[in-house]
Amino acid sequence: LRAGAAVTPITPQVGPALLAEFLFTFALVYVVLNAATAEGTSGNSFYGLAIGMTVMTGAFAVGDISGGAFNPAVALGICVLGISSWGNIWIYLLADFAAAVVAAVIFQMINPPMQTTPIATDEPPYETPR
Repeated sequence: LRAGAAVTPITPQVGPALLAEFLFTFALVYVVLNAATAEGTSGNSFYGLAIGMTVMTGAFAVGDISGGAFNPAVALGICVLGISSWGNIWIYLLADFAAAVVAAVIFQMINPPMQTTPIATDEPPYETPR
């Protein structure tokens, strides 16, 4: 897996790493929810740019603090590759899952439900409302 130069594992400080991971995971999840799932953004083709810029901003801003995982799968990968030690994986898991839950709750509170009319009726002639 690791051919080439030796990797020195990062040793993040718990407090700053938790905060950094939480803030940028929150930002990433919130941007994904708004760009890809909000009703008002349908037909917009800038999803990838918005999401990619959020990831890059986080990586540049806090990469030295936490490693910039912002995703439990990435956290697993950096532990497998030896970039971070297995003893630190709880930081990423806790911050990432907590941030995702908070972002989803805030998204639901700010954005009304997308579907306000039924898809089909039980009344004849069984048409989709227009």
